[in-house]
Amino acid sequence: MRRILIIQTASLGDVVLATPLVEKLHAFYPKTRIDFLVKYGNEALLRGHPFIHHVMVWDKTEKKYHHLLELLQLIREEKYDMVLTVQRFASSGFLTAFSGAKRRVGFGKNPFSLFFTRRVKHKIGKGKNNPHEVERNLKLIEHITDKSFFKPSLYPSKHDDAYVSQFKTGRYITLSSASLWFTKQYPKEKWSEFVAALDDDLRVYFLGSEKERVLSDEIIKESGHANSLNLCGKLTLLQSASLMRHAVMNYTNDSAPLHLASAVNAPVAAVFCSTVPEFGFGPLSDVSYVIQTNKELRCRPCGLHGKKKCPEKHFDCAYSIDKKQLLACLQVK
Repeated sequence: MRRILIIQTASLGDVVLATPLVEKLHAFYPKTRIDFLVKYGNEALLRGHPFIHHVMVWDKTEKKYHHLLELLQLIREEKYDMVLTVQRFASSGFLTAFSGAKRRVGFGKNPFSLFFTRRVKHKIGKGKNNPHEVERNLKLIEHITDKSFFKPSLYPSKHDDAYVSQFKTGRYITLSSASLWFTKQYPKEKWSEFVAALDDDLRVYFLGSEKERVLSDEIIKESGHANSLNLCGKLTLLQSASLMRHAVMNYTNDSAPLHLASAVNAPVAAVFCSTVPEFGFGPLSDVSYVIQTNKELRCRPCGLHGKKKCPEKHFDCAYSIDKKQLLACLQVK
C-alpha cells in the first residue's frame, strides 16, 4: 500500500483517539504515505505530526455538502490504496464508499458500510470488560497489522514547548473546567470549592477555548485562589498539550482535554459525572485517575454523550463528588 487515508471529522477528542491508527500503520508500513481528513478547526491538532503526510480539511461551517463533494473528487484523484473511516456517520461513509480505493474499511454501523470491503463491529456498553475506544478503532486495521495496542500520540513542536516554558517556572496544575454537555461538566461551584482548597503556592492554569474564558474567570473569582491564571483562548491545542505534559496534575471532565493529556502521557484526573469510563473513553496516561460518585444512582449513566440538563433534576452524579476525591490525586503525586 502506497497511500492510506484516515477519515475522522467528528470532535476534537475523537481525532485524538484516532491517532493510534497513524502510529500503528507507520510502524508496520513505514514507507506508506498516510493522510488524515478532519473537520475545519481540528487541523491544528495534527500540525507537525511526523507520520502524517497531509491533513485534509472538511469545512462544515458553510456549503457543507458542496465541500463534501469537492472532497470526494479530491480523494478520488489521490488514488488511495486504502481509505478507512473511524466514524459511523453517513458523510464519512459516503467518502469512503465512493473513494475509488481498492480497500474501503469502516464500522458496520455506518449507513454506507454495504459498500465497504471490510466491516468491523463497533460495540459500546457499560459493562466492566468493554474495550476502550482506541481498541475499537485499532480493530479497523487488525487484519493488516496485529492485535498489539498503540496509545494516542500528539507532537507539540519545539516552538510550542518554548512558548509555554514561561509558565513552567514552578509547581502547577491545569484545569479544563468546561464540556460541550451540561451533564458531563463538573459544576462551577464544585470546581470553585476544589480550587479554594489548594495551597496558595500551587499555580493553577485554566485551559480551554475563548468560549470558556468567562466560566474560568468566575471560578477564579469564587475560589479566591490568587495564584490562578486564565489561559482560555490564549494557547493553541498543541501548546496546551505541551503545558499539560509537565503539570503536577491535569484536571478535566470526560471531554477532549482528557484525551489531550493521554496523547502526551501527562498525569490526568478525569471527573466523570453522568457518563462512565466503562463506555471506553477513560484516560490512558501512565499516571491517571478516574473521579466519580460513590453514590449508587440507578439513573447513571443517563446517556453516552451527556445531556443538556439532568433528566432527574438533581444532578447527583456530579454534586455528590467531593472535593476530597480531587485533592487525593495531588496527595498521591
